[in-house]
Amino acid sequence: MESLNPDTSMDAVTLRVGDLEGMSSYYADALALAPLEERVRGREVHRVLGRGTTPMVRLVHTPDLPGVDPRQAGLYHTAFLFDDAPSLASTVYRAAQNARSRFVGSSDHLVSEAFYFTDPEGNGIELYTDRPRSQWAYSHGEIQMATNYLDPNAYLQRHLTQDVLDAGPLLSGRVGHVHLQVGDVEVARAFYVDALGFESTATGYPGALFASAGGYHHHIAMNVWHSAGAGPRAASLGLGDVSVAVPAREDLDALAERLKGHSVPFADDGRAVRIDDPWGTQVTVAVSGATVGDVLA
Repeated sequence: MESLNPDTSMDAVTLRVGDLEGMSSYYADALALAPLEERVRGREVHRVLGRGTTPMVRLVHTPDLPGVDPRQAGLYHTAFLFDDAPSLASTVYRAAQNARSRFVGSSDHLVSEAFYFTDPEGNGIELYTDRPRSQWAYSHGEIQMATNYLDPNAYLQRHLTQDVLDAGPLLSGRVGHVHLQVGDVEVARAFYVDALGFESTATGYPGALFASAGGYHHHIAMNVWHSAGAGPRAASLGLGDVSVAVPAREDLDALAERLKGHSVPFADDGRAVRIDDPWGTQVTVAVSGATVGDVLA
């Protein structure tokens, strides 16, 4: 099998952080994520936050590392997906009211509606909800996306309710996609599409590539807008791991064979396959249904 299983999805993103308590309280207050579990490994503290039983972000306390470099390869943003407009609006309102948030903008992407923030340590965040797939448009086999203006105040006035705002962490959420900064789009295509097995969905944005499994608009995106020509990542705060969930062990076996065919080194511990992309970003592909303990493992 040359592509990932159509039922592939994204799992909790790992961020290396300098201020664990500050970042935990930010994600709890601004995004209504609840702490689920934590473990200590040597000098590192690993803390998972999410909604319900769904892990959405793992914070790893590594205070000795330098801060996020916005020009190096790594994270452009983690995109948190919500089920409907009221749930999205309540999270956007929380994030906008938080003094430690930096609001970056909002866009109608045709397939989705999205709001963008930056967390206190410089990691990008997208909060979004999808339009029904029946409303997505295609041209020459590619999903049509755009970056049209979306009025944030009008959106909140239409969709925000006190009941949904009060529900907070009780409403479901998950990681919908991860957008990466890379040094070269074609090199990224060779890794994420040809070797890893995502399928290209949109190639029309200058300096960017969007790819997914199962016809989704994108599970992974790669751009060179701030990072063109970037080399291997230096150790720093920010993105620690991109986590991908596949339905079965057979999918890991197929991935392993594909990686061997492309001469891409990987580690397989039976539960997950781990690979470094060409810029040193770790990608973990594991069988879906992971518990919080699995994420911490």
